[in-house]
Amino acid sequence: MAVARQTLSIADIPAVQLAAARRRLAQAERPERRFALTLVSPAVLVLVVTTTFPLLYLLSQSLQDINLAMPGMDHYVGFENYRRMAGDSRFWAALGFTGVYTVTTVALQLVIGLGMALLILQIPRAQWAFRIAAILPIVLAPVVAGLFWRTLMLTPDFGIVDYALRAAGLGSRNWLGEPGLARISVIVIHTWQWTPFVFLYLLAALAALPSDLYEAARIDRASAWRRFIHITLPLIRPAIVVVAILRITIALSAFAAIYAATGGGPGTATEIVNLYSYRVAFAELSLGYGAAAAVVLLVLTLVVAGLLFRIRRAQ
Repeated sequence: MAVARQTLSIADIPAVQLAAARRRLAQAERPERRFALTLVSPAVLVLVVTTTFPLLYLLSQSLQDINLAMPGMDHYVGFENYRRMAGDSRFWAALGFTGVYTVTTVALQLVIGLGMALLILQIPRAQWAFRIAAILPIVLAPVVAGLFWRTLMLTPDFGIVDYALRAAGLGSRNWLGEPGLARISVIVIHTWQWTPFVFLYLLAALAALPSDLYEAARIDRASAWRRFIHITLPLIRPAIVVVAILRITIALSAFAAIYAATGGGPGTATEIVNLYSYRVAFAELSLGYGAAAAVVLLVLTLVVAGLLFRIRRAQ
């Protein structure tokens, strides 16, 4: 006589036995948790010391009137620095250029980086050479990149860009001395340095895509554009969002390349909020007001990053 097999589900286990099993499992995991906490604790401590305390100190400074030109006159002013900032046209100009700078550079990096990645995938034998070449701008310190463009590329009459324009009969330009051209120049510098990062990131994402989907699409006679719109873009959308988050947070806090190339000038034409905070605090000696501008930039960066992460989780 055949004996029917019976499967045992969690619902068939008595509640007392199930609770006892969970307690034993929790007790077994407790040493592993303590070990993991022991390993993580030094890093958490260093993170708290190097970030939390400076942030709290920055917040406290933003609530005070600290002017190095008048030592001994420091005093608590509450949110007066923030109220003063609300009516500061220079701050709003810096905030506006920060938005233009961030949106433009990130958009250019994504478009150019994705285009380069799609192109290089068609040249499998020489990919290593392009990857090595792409690393070179990334490894440069931003201040070095700014000085490179200021001294070698954009110097009037002697720079490589001016030499090429004069050879084409287009004349010379003062790239870093005219407000409009200076803004375009710092956007180009940031895009030039960080597009290779986007290119390498998206190249890795594209290389991991399954080839059978493209083979099926070719059998169905789908055009290259339709394959890109309906297969490539949906599959690499998570990678695009992640790299956009990384690039936006970096662009919002940009400083060294702009400072080395233009110093925020001419006048305040290329002054973003980070550079504005620095110049107010250390050139105009108003530390409290500069700290308040830095706090506003910090909050703006956190809000933008939070919104982007919500978009990432919604996918």
